[in-house]
Amino acid sequence: MSNTPTPADASGNPAQRAGAGLPEPALAAEAIARVLQPLARLMIDHGLQLPSMVDLLKKALVDEAARAYGVADKGSSDTRISLLTGVHRKDVKRLRIAPQVDIDATPLVPLVPLAATVVACWISEPRYLNADQTARPLARTPGRGLPGESDFTSLVAEVSRDVGARAVLDELVRLGVVELRDDGFVVLKTNGFVPREGLKESFHFLAANVSEHLNAAVHNLAPDRTTPPKLEQSAFSQNLTGAQVEQLQQLARRLWAKALQQFLQTATVAEERSEGVEGAKYRVHFGVYFNDTLQSSPAETPPPGEALQKNKRKRKS
Repeated sequence: MSNTPTPADASGNPAQRAGAGLPEPALAAEAIARVLQPLARLMIDHGLQLPSMVDLLKKALVDEAARAYGVADKGSSDTRISLLTGVHRKDVKRLRIAPQVDIDATPLVPLVPLAATVVACWISEPRYLNADQTARPLARTPGRGLPGESDFTSLVAEVSRDVGARAVLDELVRLGVVELRDDGFVVLKTNGFVPREGLKESFHFLAANVSEHLNAAVHNLAPDRTTPPKLEQSAFSQNLTGAQVEQLQQLARRLWAKALQQFLQTATVAEERSEGVEGAKYRVHFGVYFNDTLQSSPAETPPPGEALQKNKRKRKS
């Protein structure tokens, strides 16, 4: 999806500006067509055909119209939702009572979010880190380590007392995130939660990560937006060899590991300070991606509106 650069003020911070203005259906359709290409590939790969996807799209339109475009204190009538979305009134009535899936409220894989939180705590809390800020091997139970040393069982208990440490350890081992050594110590294989996922885990993260990324981009393009744009940037380069792509991917992983650790350390402090504070509470997602594609020609034509220079990076928002 092609966007314009985020404007910045003199301090380098994103400038607060109005939304996109009047609705732009033609531009939106062009962007959606590009977004739909990988979704179409996902459908074909996993045996999803058009009729079931049409009903999913109708359901999403109805739910979003009812949630975000209702009249204050009155909600939205079936007629209003039909006018906003183009979904027939009879379908609106049927779909409004159909259950809605919440990826956060009912995770597809209950242990995966907990396991990810345990790893996040492991790489962000100083007592679990070496002097070089790498994750320290942890004794599986208090009795296997030195007196006073933090251990894996204590780490899990710090995150949740509802699930036993052994169950979390087994899940992390299954995902290939940690290794249980013969001496009884648990070792984090990478500086972050990078699971060797099965299909259920992969689909869970696809739904969570891609939807949050799109939410940020859609927010920035809302015609009636009055708040500052959300961070949504990327950099690119072209005319690269396969070896160069691999080098850049490894660099991207190292940069992400460092940024992730710094972000989690700050977020942990913020969560502690917010306890007991009244008022609305928010959740945040901060992510990164890396993708490479084969160019159709030595100097591939950039997407509309992008001034692409040979082998130069460009920031987008």
